[in-house]
Parts: sequence; structure tokens; C-alpha cells
Amino acid sequence: MEVSLNPIRILKHEADEEKGETARLSSFVGAVAIGDLVKSTLGPKGMDKILVSHGRNAGQVEITNDGATILKSIGVDNPAAKILVDMSRVQDDEVGDGTTSVTVLAAELLREAEKLIELKIHPQIIIAGWRKATQVARDALTAIAMDNRRDLLNIARTTLSSKILSQHKEYFSKLAVDAVLRLKGSGNLSAIQIIKKTGGTLEDSFLDEGFLLDKKVGVHQPKRVENARILIANTPMDTDKIKVFGSRVRVDSMAKIAELEVAEKEKMKDKVNKILKHNCTVFINRQLIYNYPEQLFADAGVMAIEHADFDGIERLALVTGGEIVSTFDNPEMVKLGHCDVIEQVMIGEDTLLRFGGVALGEACTIIIRGATQQILDEAERSLHDALCVLAATVRESRIVYGGGCSEMLMANAVQTEAAKTPGKEAVAVEAFARALQTLPTTIADNAGYDSAQLVSELRAAHSQGRHSMGLDMEIGRIGCMKELGITESFVVKRQVLLSASEAAEMILRVDDIIRAAPRKREQDRGRC
Repeated sequence: MEVSLNPIRILKHEADEEKGETARLSSFVGAVAIGDLVKSTLGPKGMDKILVSHGRNAGQVEITNDGATILKSIGVDNPAAKILVDMSRVQDDEVGDGTTSVTVLAAELLREAEKLIELKIHPQIIIAGWRKATQVARDALTAIAMDNRRDLLNIARTTLSSKILSQHKEYFSKLAVDAVLRLKGSGNLSAIQIIKKTGGTLEDSFLDEGFLLDKKVGVHQPKRVENARILIANTPMDTDKIKVFGSRVRVDSMAKIAELEVAEKEKMKDKVNKILKHNCTVFINRQLIYNYPEQLFADAGVMAIEHADFDGIERLALVTGGEIVSTFDNPEMVKLGHCDVIEQVMIGEDTLLRFGGVALGEACTIIIRGATQQILDEAERSLHDALCVLAATVRESRIVYGGGCSEMLMANAVQTEAAKTPGKEAVAVEAFARALQTLPTTIADNAGYDSAQLVSELRAAHSQGRHSMGLDMEIGRIGCMKELGITESFVVKRQVLLSASEAAEMILRVDDIIRAAPRKREQDRGRC
């Protein structure tokens, strides 16, 4: 009996498998490459990236230094890189800021892990060391966190320091804090609307205490309505055409066509009369309103607004206290929205509708002005990050010092723990401390300063018990973050630490990558 010594293949043809060291190396390379991609955007002096779209939005240009936006826009094929991309997206959704920091920290952890693997240290020993280090770092961070709800302006300034708005951070910090304080602690960012209008400069941006809708009023309808009763709908108002797919109407004379048109008009008139029975003074529809129903609303003295997109009417329903309806047979069951006044306002060259005195008192609109669409888009992303961080800080009011101060404090605490840890785990704990120190190193490098000198000075300062020292990137020296007012949200820093260590641990556990065979297109044989 002959025994074949060829390896037995259990995977489908074209399916692929990477094992052991090869799989681990592939994961490390992909993750480290993603970290290196966004590393240059970290810190107040970080650089921007230009993203050029292909496909449906071919040629569309985006300029940003937001980690989540950069990673979301690039197509990655490496599985480990995809994990880091998803992690930065979760960071953006959870707390709004720290997307670059979390990616860089996870990548640096894996860079350190690669060196330890080469020293024949088992991944499980590295993971055990990392877990111990994460707990020590978290305890150190919690110990220095201070409860200071009044420090919102400093947190907003620190968040905006690394964004396009850094030159106007005083102005936009106040604007963001005013908007968040209007929420009265609810943290409901849906009540804050951001509208972008080209023209003017960034400092022409302002906060409006009403709700703005970028739509126009119908022809010959009231331009201003006081004590408005608003019916918000999502219904077709264009039934002057037959919508049944594939239907055809055959007539034998022009008179029959006229009869069809009259029937359609009557049908639309009945629908408008049902709407008017709700005793509303303003009708806002997500879909189009054709000329005939628009004329009927004008005759009844009702303001009708068409094509208010779904995001617009959802937010409008929230702030006016109304409901979105699609049928109009039971007026007594429909909840109308209310506001004190609806009027037209001019912003730049455009006319918008302002809803003043809405039912949800905390609702407001931030209007961003700027020279180009790219500046407006990046300013909106920056402001969104600041609003998310401020809302998170209002819910969890503890703060920590920024400028690399928190990272160095955690690194020193982890380094001290490494000295007390016996066995190979100590090497992994030390590696974790080195990874934490790369964040202040990168901040200094991106500003063009001598990172080796600055980070060694910062480490020495923290070792001497000066735990408020950090990097002052305006003058390229270490300084007291308390005096400089550079503070960050505790929630953001904690999330960066936990997300990065969990993602790096997950990637480090991998020893096998199996890729499914690509799905083949079968030839369409048509109908039998």
C-alpha cells in the first residue's frame, strides 16, 4: 500500500490560507502601514491628506486630517488593517475624537509585538503583559482625572487645535460650547443642525438660536407665519400621472384625455382638502409638491414647503414636537408641530427659512461660512468632533491634561510596574510603555521639533512628580498643561487606551488567515 506524502488540500480551488508566522507577519505589516499612513496627521501641527474619489464621485477632492475620514475613504484589502479602520470608526461614533491617536497607538503596539515575536516570546505571554499594562495605565489615568465641568472651553480649544479651525479656535470653541450648553445636559446632538454656505470667511460663521431649513416657500404663499401650526408629511403630491408600472391608457378622443385630467385634479384636490382639515398653517413635505396642489395651498393661505430631505424633516419633527404623517384621514390623531414664527432670512446669497421659538428650546443651528466646499466640509468635521467631545464631557465631567501629558504619565506608571513584574511578561509590559511614549514623540516630530530631547525631558519631569507637564507645541518646549489650559476629555483618553489595546490583542492572537475563493459569475442563460 502506497501512502502519498503530498499535503491534503481541504480548501476549494482558489481559496487561500496563510499559517503561523506568515499570517502574523501579514497582519503586522497591514496594521503598521495603516498607523504610518495617519501618523503624520497627529497633533496640533499635523499635516492634511488629499483624498481623490473614483467611481460615481470621480474627481471629487476632500482635504482632511481626521483619522476616521481618511481611513473610511481608503479601500484596504489587509484583514488586520480593516480591523483598525473599524476601530477608528467606532471611536468616532462613540466619543467623536481621538480617531488618529487610537490608530497610531494600536499600530505601535503591534510594531512592538513584532519585535517580541522575533525574540521567540509567545503571543499569549505578550497579551498577558499587555492586559496588566492596560489596567495599570487605566488606573493611573483615572487617578489624575479631575472633575471640572466648567473647563468646557479649554476642552473645545484642545480638540480644535489639531483641526482646520485651529487659527480660529477661540471663536469656534465658544460657538461649540454655547451650542452644547443649550442642550441642558441632554447630549442630544440631533438638536444641533450644521448648515454649510460658501462665501465669506470661517469667522463669518455663527450660531442661530432657531432652526434653519434650506428651502424656499411656494409661489404666492405667505412668506412669514406667526404661531405656526406645522403638518410634517412624507407623501406624493404629484398624482397628475399614472404610476402603475407597465400600465397604458387607450382613449379614442381628446375629450377622454380631458376627462382623465379632470379626474386626476379632483383626486389631488380631495387630498389637499384632507390636509387643510388638519387646521395647519404650514405644510412641509419630504417629496415634491406639483404646481396644482401648490396653487391650492396658496389659495388657502397655507405656506407649503416641498422636498425637505428626510434628515431635514426628521430633525424638524424633533424640534417642533410634531409627527411625520403619510395619510390624512384622521386629523384628530395627528400631532402638529408648533413654533412662534417662521420667516425668511438671507445668508450670503441664499434665502433660508428660520423657525423661531420651536417647542424643543435647546434646538439651534450653526451656519459655517468659508471660501471653498473643501474648507466647509473639513470645518464641519472639526466642529462635529468638538461637539461630540463636549457632549461626552457634559455626561462624564472628568478631564485630564493633554499635550502628551496623560500618555507619559501612563507610560511611567506602566514602566514602574514592569520593574516589579517577574518573568517574560515584564518585557511585554515595557513594550506597552514604549508604545504609549510614541504618541508624544509623534506630536513633537510632526511639529518639526527634536522629539528625542523633548520626550526625555518630559519623562524626567514626570519621574520627578510634575504630573501636569506636557508638550507646548507653540514654542517647542515642555510646559505646564494646567497653566496653558490644555485639557482633554477623560472619556476620549480612556476609549483610546482600551480600544487600541483590545484591537492589537485581537490581531496578535491570529495565527491563520483563510481567504474564501472568489465568487464566480455564472453565465446568464436567459429564460427557459
